[in-house]
Amino acid sequence: MEITAPRHTCLKLQIPTAQSEPIFVKGIWFDSHFHLSITDGLNAWVCDATEEQVRERASQWDQPVSEYIHLAEQYLGFQQPGSVYLFTDAGDGHKRLSWTFEKEGTKLEWRWKCLPSPDSKKVTAGILDFLMDANIRLSEEVVRQTQSYERLKEEAEKCLTQSEKFNSEKMEFESAIYAKFLGVLNSKKRKLRELRDQLSTKKTFGKLPEEEEESSDKTESFDEGSDDAKSEEETPEKLTGTSKNTLSIRGGGRKRITHK
Repeated sequence: MEITAPRHTCLKLQIPTAQSEPIFVKGIWFDSHFHLSITDGLNAWVCDATEEQVRERASQWDQPVSEYIHLAEQYLGFQQPGSVYLFTDAGDGHKRLSWTFEKEGTKLEWRWKCLPSPDSKKVTAGILDFLMDANIRLSEEVVRQTQSYERLKEEAEKCLTQSEKFNSEKMEFESAIYAKFLGVLNSKKRKLRELRDQLSTKKTFGKLPEEEEESSDKTESFDEGSDDAKSEEETPEKLTGTSKNTLSIRGGGRKRITHK
């Protein structure tokens, strides 16, 4: 079975009802038990919650041991808003540490009895050492995060500068391409106009001879038609004259015959 490394917490707990200085609660958390060290800077107390005690408390609240440990670590690792913390006398120098929480709409309270430490100076020194080490680790982490932030900021500024440069080059490139395209387009338009003018000129000069020939043909046709009309008009007149002469000739002949 894999053994999980213990977890360490330290809570600066301000008791609302107490007039004294805040207390520090240092916890060492295991999978099935935990250990508390408490100091007010002068005196110290300890609480060893054995596996049997934790199992009994968890069964009273109908909770698995792991859930009970997790909830206790949550409330004694960070002061939870809305929870009422107390550190009261329990007689014979003992203290009782308690805190409240809500579960399914019901306000509950957990209490653990703390015994006076046989060596208060050692417990207090251990808590102070832990706080100093934690402060050093946090300071180092702050320095690392600050350095990382500065590097990221520098990289971001470089990226921004490069992006602005790329954008400027892009605009220059687009302007140059547009100018070249506009020149080519205007040249094509000019050539198209020249070709259109040439084609229009060719069509104009190509139609003039054909129009003259058509007009001459129409004139000749008209003249021929006039001659035919005249010949047609003259023919009836001639025929009329001929018929008259014939009749007169025939009439004269008959008259001669009658006189005889």
